[in-house]
Amino acid sequence: MTPRRFGICIDANDPERVARFWAAVLGREIEAVGEEVRLLPRTDNDIRMRFLATDAPKSLENPHHLHLTSTLPDDQQRTVDRLLGLGATHLDVGQLPEEDHIVLGDPEGNELCVIPAGNSWLAGTGLLGEVAADGSRETGVFWSAALGWPLVWDQDGETAVATPSGSAKIAWGGPPPVPRGPRDRFRFDLIAPEDTGPAAEISRLVGLGATVVEETYGDGRWARMTDPDAYEFTLLAPR
Repeated sequence: MTPRRFGICIDANDPERVARFWAAVLGREIEAVGEEVRLLPRTDNDIRMRFLATDAPKSLENPHHLHLTSTLPDDQQRTVDRLLGLGATHLDVGQLPEEDHIVLGDPEGNELCVIPAGNSWLAGTGLLGEVAADGSRETGVFWSAALGWPLVWDQDGETAVATPSGSAKIAWGGPPPVPRGPRDRFRFDLIAPEDTGPAAEISRLVGLGATVVEETYGDGRWARMTDPDAYEFTLLAPR
């Protein structure tokens, strides 16, 4: 069986602008496909990224955000300076003075952290080292089974999985959840394997604890679903 892939989808008032920012940050190409803008993966292990248009303004902190890594002591500040030059801004999300990560927002305020060098948790990952997600242990276990990626962390309600190559982690921080609006702007994608049909994959995910919101079967999307914590994700057809 071909592997399942993980991706993120971010709603944006100007998806092309936000996609261009992340393409420059990560060194990827972009393409427009229908109503969405995608970042093309360079390898099979790259986290897929796509951006969809929305008229709704961003008003709440996203339940999920990205962590960028540093290798050398000066990398963190160089990365911050580069991102600010690309259109990022500094954000205050309640971080403490003694915390060593730097919090920025992309051109539409989607939160991201630049992690300093020497972080053992992200050792060996790429520049996009982690998707830091809100969610309970039950949701982390669900995603581990949904992707077929074993847990690399499971303690005190916190869980994490890693891409098969170890290039990035996806981690769920446990309670308490952040405040949420009618629909999260930052959501997950699950890309189905080539040898699975929509009915079988939807049934498998429901058996693992997902809930079907809507079966779509259009534009490469098979279904909108929610995980055990009611965070929405999209089941995509193989690419």
